[in-house]
Amino acid sequence: MRKSSLILTACFSIICLTDLLHAQGIAPKREFRGAWVATVANIDFPSVQGLSKERFMDEWVQTVDLLEAAGFNAVLAQVRPAGDAFYRSKISPWSKYLTGKQGVALDPEFDPLTFMVEEAHLRNLEFHAWLNPYRASMDTSTVTLAGTHPYKHHPEWFMRYGGKLYFNPALPEVRNYITEVVTEIVMDYDVDGIHFDDYFYPYPAAGELLPDSLDFAKFGFGFGNIEDWRRHNVDMMVGQVSQAVKLSAQGVKFGVSPFGVWRNVSKDPKLGSPTRAGINTYDDLYADVRGWLEKGWIDYVAPQLYWHIGFPVADYELLLKWWKDNSFGRNVYAGQAGYKIGNNAEPAWNGPNEIPKQIRLNRATPGIDGSIFYNLSSLRKNPFGVTDSLRNHYYSTPALLPELAYMNLPVPAAPVLGKPKLNKKGGLRFTCNVDKKTLADASTLVIYRFEDRLPGDYNNPNNILQIIRINGQSKIEVQDTTVQKGKIYTYAVSAMNPQHSESLLSNWRAVLVGNRRLKKVR
Repeated sequence: MRKSSLILTACFSIICLTDLLHAQGIAPKREFRGAWVATVANIDFPSVQGLSKERFMDEWVQTVDLLEAAGFNAVLAQVRPAGDAFYRSKISPWSKYLTGKQGVALDPEFDPLTFMVEEAHLRNLEFHAWLNPYRASMDTSTVTLAGTHPYKHHPEWFMRYGGKLYFNPALPEVRNYITEVVTEIVMDYDVDGIHFDDYFYPYPAAGELLPDSLDFAKFGFGFGNIEDWRRHNVDMMVGQVSQAVKLSAQGVKFGVSPFGVWRNVSKDPKLGSPTRAGINTYDDLYADVRGWLEKGWIDYVAPQLYWHIGFPVADYELLLKWWKDNSFGRNVYAGQAGYKIGNNAEPAWNGPNEIPKQIRLNRATPGIDGSIFYNLSSLRKNPFGVTDSLRNHYYSTPALLPELAYMNLPVPAAPVLGKPKLNKKGGLRFTCNVDKKTLADASTLVIYRFEDRLPGDYNNPNNILQIIRINGQSKIEVQDTTVQKGKIYTYAVSAMNPQHSESLLSNWRAVLVGNRRLKKVR
């Protein structure tokens, strides 16, 4: 047989094996596995206001430990809950959800966000900084706002609605300020993503009109109605933020988690989804998320699909397909309602099966790249063993994050794998050298291990030993403490960039583990 035929046969065998493994329920090699950590009103973290620095650190470590142990690979932490900051800022006050009083630091020498990002990265969790762009306060009282809150200097930027204080989306000054907020974060912190939630214009309050008729008269020239003008205001902000992220930090993703229904088909027979939801993100929150995807302004979308499969008003399965069909090639991560498990009157949520069914549906739907759970508290409570199910079954193997090739970032060169050596206390170690010329392009290493004398299926996540954050190091030591005497292992390594594109594979090394030494197999 000719060499080319042998190669084709081997490739075909690997593809068939990969298809068989997926058919048997093996998890995909790439999948976004995220969890939202809400800080507003101390929903998830920190547990109460006014913790000591040490207790704050302990609670965050427990948070990321839980996610790592359950097989997650991303955390979306709310760092700007209501016009305030969980980080040291020149333009926003410290959050009251840290200390109980806005503008007061947890500790003058301590930056919570730096610590949060570092601890997440140590566990190979991608960190997305979650911001609520327009919410300025959870009530309308301005007495307790810090002197550094923008309201104290620009009260004309704000509007009261539904018992809360909001930045007015109509004002160019507000757009500029929100862009400055985002730019400060991506310039000062090693975050992997900027994440906006579903709150743009506020959710409708019964019997109350938005107080923006005078703004429409001033700024709305050329618009036939106030609704199109409002959508334009939000479009301008999102487009401006998108451009700022791309210019300031090319490797940082920008994503949005909108309300799960863009428009009902009754509102838009051509483009709407087959739903009857009481709220539409386009018509009620004035957020044209589909348009942002079409324009390429956001890198991923995570629609909040907080309904069960078969729900008549808003069916999870039908909405999953709608978002996939309207993603314009951007990544789609399904927002999943962990908070409803055992906590909802609908029968689908009063048992252990709904979330597993949704995960299987996600994986069976091309174009759906993973999911994000709301919220962390539900994962802690583990209703009906949902977290155990993730840990022991659905997320039991490592997963690389989905590729975002449209970010067009350079791919690093293949690493070089050093000679494995035995540790004195068992296990083995080896060094991995990342090419210094392309080190700036690399963010993580993927360590593959095969229990054979030759490499096997790189698409099978069972063969991923570790995923390691590089953190700018050109020489990384890798430890394997799980080897067994008498077995042959083959190792290979790749490097990934921030858009999760893999380099070519390193050289591979095969060894037989003996009692006191390693024997080279090839």
